Amino acid sequence: MRHFTQKALPNAARCVILKGYGFVKNSESVTYVKKEWFFDRYCGQQFAALVEDGKLAEFSAEKESCGDIVGNIYKGRVTNVLSGMNAAFISCGLAKNCYLSMEETYTDYTKYDGTPVETNAKPLNLKVGDELIVQVSKPPRGNKGAKVTTHLSFVGKHIIYLPKTDFLGISRKITDEREREKLLKIADKMRGASKNEGFIVRTQAPFATQKQLKTEADYLKKLYAQMLKTAADAPVGAVLYEDEELPVRIMRDSFGDELVAIRVGDAELYQRLHALIKLRGDVPERKLVKYTGERSMFKEYGIMSHIYDAARPTVSLDNGGYLVIDHTEAMTVIDVNTGSYVGETSLEETVFAVNMEAAREIARQVRLRNIGGIVVVDFIDMTKEEHKLAVTEELTKRLSQDKAKCNVLPMSELCLTQFTRKRVGNEAFSYLVKPCAHCGGTGEVHDDIFVVMQIRSAILDCFADGYTSALVECNEGIMRKILSEGMFSIEVKTRWRDKRVYFVPHKTYKEQFFTVRGDTATVLHLPDKAQILY
Repeated sequence: MRHFTQKALPNAARCVILKGYGFVKNSESVTYVKKEWFFDRYCGQQFAALVEDGKLAEFSAEKESCGDIVGNIYKGRVTNVLSGMNAAFISCGLAKNCYLSMEETYTDYTKYDGTPVETNAKPLNLKVGDELIVQVSKPPRGNKGAKVTTHLSFVGKHIIYLPKTDFLGISRKITDEREREKLLKIADKMRGASKNEGFIVRTQAPFATQKQLKTEADYLKKLYAQMLKTAADAPVGAVLYEDEELPVRIMRDSFGDELVAIRVGDAELYQRLHALIKLRGDVPERKLVKYTGERSMFKEYGIMSHIYDAARPTVSLDNGGYLVIDHTEAMTVIDVNTGSYVGETSLEETVFAVNMEAAREIARQVRLRNIGGIVVVDFIDMTKEEHKLAVTEELTKRLSQDKAKCNVLPMSELCLTQFTRKRVGNEAFSYLVKPCAHCGGTGEVHDDIFVVMQIRSAILDCFADGYTSALVECNEGIMRKILSEGMFSIEVKTRWRDKRVYFVPHKTYKEQFFTVRGDTATVLHLPDKAQILY
């Protein structure tokens, strides 16, 4: 029999080697591959992982029933007006009331070149009970509700339509001046005669024809018109428009020649994405690959252990140093340490080498963990000004490759560097951990869905190794969650239809602890409290 326990999960490796990528990094050679996206769907969740040059670069997850609400449009009602803050709280049917600034004279799209133009509308004059249409611009975080705006936007692949904002913008990644001028002229012609609407030209626009841009603009305008029609009779709290599901949003926003493959672990999701690719025609169908392995796709490609590492506060560096990442209410603090690295020449050169490696890894970690807001990095003290400048420049260079806008300040005399990163969705940390019920919220344990992911992966390993039965011993609450929510219902009806899965609950087991044992016996000798998953 083969046993799997959570304790058997590998520790963070200093050298990242992902199976199936042809990527090996050592002191003698480096072989790089390009980008690969991995999408999977199970237990009522959708998961996405991006591997870039052999390293896990991004990870996202969301529930299918209530995904990322950023971009969603709601019909809301004013519940409270704060005159001293020129703000209002709006009831939109979400768990917490949303925050709306009443000084929305224009919308500032800081990721794009273009001069914001004030709309003809005056600052909002709201009172309790007023109904209005708002769009979520920032997700809820901690005790704060979502932030909303009345300046709506509809995102397409090539352009963003702004029905109520007089603004023309263009992506900074489009650098050819003639191309920029041509695209802005096309965008201006697509606006209505009143010019009270606008467009933002996205990075993929140069690869589209003028006819394709106009077709997309007409489609987005129809979406807005349909939304207004729906809003007329909709109750307060109704969702008037929802953004696409996680994999579709990523395919819409993350394209390029560097894309090697899009691997999909769920058959139904594969069919949806295949139909989308055929409809769009901008990605070769051969790049969409259906995963057919017996084991969990994320585990098969070595991604699972690195997702697990993303929940850890400590990150190992390739040269022996390490980072400690600490999340606080106000900011994220990152401490750099030399660890086992002792260098070869002098203390200053040793410290400089660790700080340079840390700058590169910090840029990767904030993207992988989707850390937003203020970040303060405590680099190891350096005495030479040229070293301080070089570390700052390396951090700035690496962060400039991030799709979220980052602003890096000069390093202080204490070798502290501050930078900000625009919040885009929820931090990956929130997917992987939850507050510990046993320590008053001062620590975290793995979230239930992350434990379920590991249990599912271990069960798949059992069946892939030829076993016909799997015995799962786990925390009683975790077992009840799996059974009551039917988390494995799809697997039971399809790939597990000729298998048996037995659950044995334990009140004394911690939530994150479990064991999975494979067996080939037709009938297992089980305790009375065991339950069978059919």
